[in-house]
Amino acid sequence: MTLAGLSLRDLEYLLAVAEHLSFGRAAQACAVSQPTLSAQIRKIEELLQVECFERAPRGVLITPRGAELVAQARLVVAEARRMFEIAAAGAAPLEGTFRLGVISTLGPYLVPFLLKPLRARFPQLRLLLSEGLTRHLARQVEDGELDAILAASPLPGPDLTELKLFREEFVLVVPRDHPLARVDQVSREDIPVPELILLSEGHCLRDHALAYCPTRLQIDRPELQAASLETLRQMVAAGVGCSFMPQLAVQVGALLDDMVAYRRIGDGTMARDVALFHRPGFSRIRDVRLLRQAIREILAEHSAVKVAATLA
Repeated sequence: MTLAGLSLRDLEYLLAVAEHLSFGRAAQACAVSQPTLSAQIRKIEELLQVECFERAPRGVLITPRGAELVAQARLVVAEARRMFEIAAAGAAPLEGTFRLGVISTLGPYLVPFLLKPLRARFPQLRLLLSEGLTRHLARQVEDGELDAILAASPLPGPDLTELKLFREEFVLVVPRDHPLARVDQVSREDIPVPELILLSEGHCLRDHALAYCPTRLQIDRPELQAASLETLRQMVAAGVGCSFMPQLAVQVGALLDDMVAYRRIGDGTMARDVALFHRPGFSRIRDVRLLRQAIREILAEHSAVKVAATLA
């Protein structure tokens, strides 16, 4: 059986359908039309003489043999990307394309401080940014789709190498007319647990809140869940409840700051450690370490960003 007609792009189409379980969403992710993607999948199935997917009215199912082929395709694509990593490793430091993922509760608040200084330091760097949930981004690093990610530690899922950056405390955010808005600092016992708004499943901040209030927090209230930090901030401003907010999100001037109050939590244990993560065998480790050093120096220089002491 010849595989001469099979390309890496075809394998990427196969992986996209397996990930999204939808031809429409997979086509959007691959920036092609749905008929084009469907035709390529049919070509793959005919070439391999295997039905990889079952087309059902409510979505797509992966067949048992299709699952084996998807796993192998993931390895092939990852190794092909590694060839480009090896080629890029001999170039000048942080030159060319670097694909960086950032978790969604960090990206909008940290990235604006980094882009201009990084461009000044590394003018040949083409930084491609992706934002998403921790598990999805970690999987993309493992599969070679991203070079590294900025996320909270410890990282669930894949065994990635961690380069610590800084510790960021959380504060309690309450409506301006809340009784706690009149105090300078709160303790763990002061947290109004029944009023807490959580981020939806998959956000690290949700896990931090559950860990901080493990015996008192009820999580079966979907009306007190938010899809993003900005939605959460708006819910607090509307008087729906209270929540936790990372320091960077507080300091990057929100429009609703006149409607909410931020209060430091006295014991300092409600915090997250932010780190860079990459594959253990990543050939551009020099670039990752340079990026880490640059981020730490930029944060130290930028007076608007005040996070807790940098970790070793």
